[in-house]
Amino acid sequence: MNLLKKARQLADKFKIPQRGFNEDEFSERLLKAQILMEQYGLGCILLTSESEVYYFTGFMTEFWQSPTRPWYVILPSRGKPIAVIPSIGEKLMSSCFVSDIITWMSPDGEDDGLSLLIKTIKGNINSTEKIGVMSGRETYLRMPLKDILTISNTFGESRIFDITDGIQYLRMIKSEREIEKIRYICKKVSNVFTNFSEFLNVGIPLSEIFRQFKINCLNEGMDDVCYLVGAAGEGGYFDIIAPPSSQPISNGDILMLDTGTKWDGYFCDFNRNFAIGNVESEAERIHKILYDSITLAAEMIKPYKKSMRDIFHTLNSFLKLENKSEDKASISVGRFGHGLGIQLTERPSIIEWDDTTVEPGMVLTLEPSLVYGEKKHLMVAEENILITNTGVEFLSSRWPRDLPNV
Repeated sequence: MNLLKKARQLADKFKIPQRGFNEDEFSERLLKAQILMEQYGLGCILLTSESEVYYFTGFMTEFWQSPTRPWYVILPSRGKPIAVIPSIGEKLMSSCFVSDIITWMSPDGEDDGLSLLIKTIKGNINSTEKIGVMSGRETYLRMPLKDILTISNTFGESRIFDITDGIQYLRMIKSEREIEKIRYICKKVSNVFTNFSEFLNVGIPLSEIFRQFKINCLNEGMDDVCYLVGAAGEGGYFDIIAPPSSQPISNGDILMLDTGTKWDGYFCDFNRNFAIGNVESEAERIHKILYDSITLAAEMIKPYKKSMRDIFHTLNSFLKLENKSEDKASISVGRFGHGLGIQLTERPSIIEWDDTTVEPGMVLTLEPSLVYGEKKHLMVAEENILITNTGVEFLSSRWPRDLPNV
């Protein structure tokens, strides 16, 4: 009976989650934002970017890819969100978590929604309340600069308040429904990676490897492969952000693929290293070190009360010791991981200046890297984890400690 129960629990864990969110989920997010507004004396919060608009309303469209039209959502201190959007989006927005939809015909060469936006803001704040905007690290205001300046001049610069830290903290702690989606993506893409070695043969161009990986993810049921980088080279690679070349992989190459695959608005973000034929033993040694460093980071998180800075310094010290390096720049691509969710990279960052404390509900990447050998090859390993009430759950299926050979 216990075995049957465990089998059912495992099956439930990886079933296809329900798309979208119910109204209770959005109501809870809004309530938390309105508590922030009361705390900081805000009359409303202005949202202009895809991730924040989706988080608070569920509005999802590929029209964000076009810079032509602005899309605005106002979170009032009381009541549901108000959308101020081009009329082309009215039908879709009507199915989302909003109380009112104000539209105009866009694009408009003279006033592309600005006067409507200002009027709506004025109708939702008093003469002393401030307007919250996302203007801090890892944010942007998706509207023309002249329109931003007009809003600042209309209400006064002192009434524009940076609410970045508060909103980003809300998004850092994932709900059960969010976790369910990310767990599902990670499981599916882990399956793609596990089976992908069958496709990797000497002579296949890197560009074709990228193309086939995307096809396999889509065939696995994913919505999009928005992000795929990688590299291959004899004994290792040097560049992890360049687009794929037509250079065929060869015996002795180390191949790395790093993907940000998306399902129902949420990302996974992890990579895998492959040995093509016979490779140098140094690369195999480095792969083991990176695996062990991820294990170390996961173990140190369990007691909580650890900060991103603590994790960074622990990993940094371990990698220096194992690789016999004193040069911090030679063992890191800038940080050792980050938050994950609606965006490929979110706060916090596992870096020496981030003092964010680990909390249950966070989804993080662990992403150590090392530069090694006379040629200064680079190797990066990455896994996705969930911080639970008892420790760490690996959402991505862990890659073997021994560098897989194909």
